[in-house]
Order: sequence, then C-alpha cells, then structure tokens
Amino acid sequence: MGLDVGTTKICTIVAQVSAASIRFLGVSTTPSRGVKKGMIVDMESASKAIRASIKKAQTLSNVEIKEVYAGIADSHVKCMTNTGAVGIARGVVRQKDVEWATETASSVYMPLDKEVMHIIPLEYVVDGEGQITNPLGMKGVRLEANVQIVTGSTNSLHNLIKCCEMAGVSVADIVLEPLVSAMATLRDDEKECGCILVDIGGGTTDIALFRDSRFVSTAILDIGGNQITNDISVCLAIPLAEAERIQKAYGMTASGEYDSEEITVTGASGEKKVTRGFITDIVKSRSEELLNLVKTEIAQLCGNTTPSFGVVFTGGVAQLKGFEILAQSILNMSVRIGMPEGKDMIDMVRNPIYSAAVGLVMYAQKSMDDPSSMELLAGDLSHIRKWIKGLVGKLFSA
Repeated sequence: MGLDVGTTKICTIVAQVSAASIRFLGVSTTPSRGVKKGMIVDMESASKAIRASIKKAQTLSNVEIKEVYAGIADSHVKCMTNTGAVGIARGVVRQKDVEWATETASSVYMPLDKEVMHIIPLEYVVDGEGQITNPLGMKGVRLEANVQIVTGSTNSLHNLIKCCEMAGVSVADIVLEPLVSAMATLRDDEKECGCILVDIGGGTTDIALFRDSRFVSTAILDIGGNQITNDISVCLAIPLAEAERIQKAYGMTASGEYDSEEITVTGASGEKKVTRGFITDIVKSRSEELLNLVKTEIAQLCGNTTPSFGVVFTGGVAQLKGFEILAQSILNMSVRIGMPEGKDMIDMVRNPIYSAAVGLVMYAQKSMDDPSSMELLAGDLSHIRKWIKGLVGKLFSA
C-alpha cells in the first residue's frame, strides 16, 4: 500500500507486486484533515482521515493491509552536501571502503529536531580523479565520497508514523515524495541528461533536480494549489468547498472563447452569476505567482546550468487548462505534464494526482525485490528504515 498524505487529499493505492509487474487492486482519494502545508497539525483528525482512506482502498481491493509505504514532503526537508575521505586499505576499492567513506561523509552535526532521511552519493573521487559513480575494483590509496544529505523534521516523521499507527497500520518505510514522484513520472533519458521535477500539491510544491540519473537536490515551498482555491473563495465570497468545485470545473490559466460565459456559484447569500473570464483571471494571477517562485528555486538549484530536458510538472495543479503553456513562457524552458508511466500503469492511476502514491508502490516493489538496488534514483534510500525501526520501538515501549 502506498500512502500519500497531502494537505487537501489522501491518496491510497493497494497493489500486488512482483519482480516483473505491478497489479493495481484499489485506488482511493479522500479529503485530508489535520494536515497543513504538508505537516500534521491535528493527530486525531489526521489519523481518522488516513483510516478512512485506507478503509476505502481496502474495500475496493478486497484486501486487508497492515503495512504501508508512506511519503513525506514539508518545508522542513533540507539538503546539504558533505565530503568524507578514507584510506584504501588494500590498494583496491572494496565495498567496505565505499561504505566507510560514505559513513564518514554523513557524519555531520545534526540538531535534535532533525533526522537524516537519505544519504545520497553524488560522486566518488579516487586519488584526485572525480566524477566516479562506482569505484569498486579501482586501484588507489585515497577514496573520497561526496554525498547529499537529506534531513527532515524529527517531529514530522514521528507524527506521520504515529498517525498511521493510530489508523491501524504500521509504516514499512518513509520516502521523500519528490523521489518517488520522479520514479513514477520521469523517463530514463530525462534523469540522465538533467531535468527538474515540480510536484504541486495542495499545500506544498516539491522541486527536485536530477542529473546523471541521480537525484541532486530538492527544495520544498510551503505554497500550493490551495492558494488558488483560497483566492477564488475570497474573490467570489463563496465557501472553500464551492471554490474547489469551481476550480476543478472551470479553472484555466489562459483566456479563451468562453470568457463571457456566465456560470452559477453558490455563496452564503445564495446563488449568483460570474463570468468564466473572471475566474480565469484569478487562477492565472495566482499561477503566475507560484511559477515565479518555482523559477527562483530552480535558479538556486541549477546555478549556471540549465537542465537539458527542462521541467516536468505533476500534481493536481498541473491539470489546469493552459498551465503547461503558461509555465513554459514564465520559466523559458521546455515543459511537459508528467503522470505515472510504464507498462503496468492502468487508466485509474494515470493521473498527475497519483504520482507520489504510484511511486511509493514502485519503490516498495524495487526494495522488496532487491533492497541493495535502491540506487535507482538516489543512492541509499533505505537509511530511514533503521530510524523507523528504532522510533517504533520507542513508541511501543513508552
């Protein structure tokens, strides 16, 4: 089971996996509660919402699941780079040397409110020769490991695990959502030559840079599609639920032949008429603001280089009509809308809102098939498992 706990919705996917294929059995999307900007702020409400989503998915799949793979993405997630160096004991690089160098690079001061989620090898250097992806078997006397350290809030991780336990399931693993969203949406050539993944959720926007088939860095903005919904609600003086309905039905980012068409909205004072053009102006204005923030973050992540394959957008906001064209004009890069791809994908999951949940299922498939193979996207994605096991032990012993 892949569990994507978002600010506005919870996506749950039940699948039967094997080394060769994934068979999707049940998919549910239910309203989220107790979550704000990717962080759990009400344990009781969040656990009830998670339980409802899991129950719905289990009913649809006719399978009872007691363990989930969960994703996390909030503004507390940060990246830092570090280097560790060791002597090559026998003159030839062995697995122990690689592990030792990586461990040395990951030995950094960590505040009590932070936890290391992933240790991601960027490159290895043998006797001054860099840009090595696999140093095993190379001769030398000194091995350096340059790594990306991804950290998250200890409280955020703890709260997610605890909410899942309260909902009746245990957590098999927690993975940074941009990584699994990329696993579901990005093509091999995009990751190899360089691209940016932007996953726009309800409360956060997750940005991740990939190059040379590896995850390089990430940034998470505490702004998302909810800002568009809130603007529609305020400008039209209608409840948020009605604003969300209007956004889904009529939201677009470019003017068109339907601008003068009047639609009926329901507010506290009753029904009233507004033009579609007015709604488009609201959606476009907020989308432009969001894209300009994304542009700033991309510039910081990429520096002087431009990803060859541009930007891949996924998430609910990516479905807005005209969003792809607007993004391309603001970012001045090639843009495409990404959704789960692959031979096992079926119509029920081929949608940008399911990218993270599908990616979690794909991650589960790969980690169960060969735990040591999780360098698929980012090197060692299993670091968090040790922490989860330790934390769960503390929870039950408390």
